[in-house]
Amino acid sequence: MSFLRWVTEKLSVESLRDLDLFGEQAQGLSHRNAHEDRQESLTSPPRRDTMGSFLPDSGSYELLTVIGRGLDDLMTVNLARYRPTGEHVAIRRIDMESCTNDMVTYLQSELHVSKLFHHTSILPYKSVFIAENELWVITPFMAYGSARDLICSHFADGMTELTIAYLLLGILRALEYIHHMGYVHRSVKASHVLISADGQVCMSGLRSIFSLIRHGQRARVVHDFPQYSVKVLPWLSPEVLQQNLEGYDFRSDIYSLGITACELANGHVPFKDMPATQMLLEKLNGTVPCLLDTTTIPPEELSMTPSRSGADSGICEGPGAGSVRHSNGEPSSSSGGHPYNRTFSPHFHAFVELCLQRDPEKRPSATTLTGHPFFKQIKRRPSEALPELLRPVTPITNFEGTQPQDPHSGLASLESGLSHLEVDDWDF
Repeated sequence: MSFLRWVTEKLSVESLRDLDLFGEQAQGLSHRNAHEDRQESLTSPPRRDTMGSFLPDSGSYELLTVIGRGLDDLMTVNLARYRPTGEHVAIRRIDMESCTNDMVTYLQSELHVSKLFHHTSILPYKSVFIAENELWVITPFMAYGSARDLICSHFADGMTELTIAYLLLGILRALEYIHHMGYVHRSVKASHVLISADGQVCMSGLRSIFSLIRHGQRARVVHDFPQYSVKVLPWLSPEVLQQNLEGYDFRSDIYSLGITACELANGHVPFKDMPATQMLLEKLNGTVPCLLDTTTIPPEELSMTPSRSGADSGICEGPGAGSVRHSNGEPSSSSGGHPYNRTFSPHFHAFVELCLQRDPEKRPSATTLTGHPFFKQIKRRPSEALPELLRPVTPITNFEGTQPQDPHSGLASLESGLSHLEVDDWDF
């Protein structure tokens, strides 16, 4: 059966809720929902409906502007208005006729998973349907963009520790659920951490996800290497890259979380500029990235201009001591301008070190990490704290200029506001 026919027959809004595509894996869902109810806390807003809440009809959506492309230009991402309610959404439109068989399999797996997952920390798919020769995937428009967008546009030297704590806890909530359902995410990075206008943190990037369930049983490890993984190599764990008989499990996501923590704190990704072979050797030899601050950068380097600092690699050379330190990662205003003349808390350093253990058996589970002392600094809900912590950034919520009576100037202003978003890397 062709993928176009499969989607047309199986992914109507009416059938999505009732269609049993997942066999025994779906049996854990009711148990998980009960578990989530017990886990409601400061970081768990009320659960929202996901698949099937929007009409599967292209006429119900007004396409406003293109905000990204991907999948070798086979995918176009549009900002659109949902006509029945006026809500703004992101629409991923994929040209199915030009997709290779591998891409079709890749997308089919993603859609299976999107039907299975229902969690407030995972980006929901509001509707999936075929419009002519295109597959349309409707998701909420995340008005702050991704954490990577924020780094590129406003936080080039990294975010504050409290901001990072909120983002990492959101990722951990998503990973806890994903791992419980028997999957490994395999693409944890800042560009897959999306933030809505109201401060809700959502995980995306489900396209690379892989199931540990085999023949109704949960496998101890898997050996599959992620397809189309060139962009995520710096985040992948040593055991995933090594591809030996020992395989890997959910703990590989914890390593990627540690790399993402460094990305958020330092403003760049460790290993990013290394050739793939060197990166692999560094990871296999136990080279550990770190948070760049006064405890990890020697004082003589802190006195240099940032462009001359050897700390740019994000790899720890050894502990250093600075004369001027600022708690919780706040940059110094009188330190001569070096962005890393700051001090993150010992709990944050310890958290990253735990995640980046070379031996996967020494890495804690996502559930264990949610109770780490690093997160005790969180006192409010993300919806209350993140908009304040992300200032001067404001969410893209002003769409007044996109009304039909003023299409040209409105869309030009909107496109300007969206220009910093690297939507093609969100991997809805």
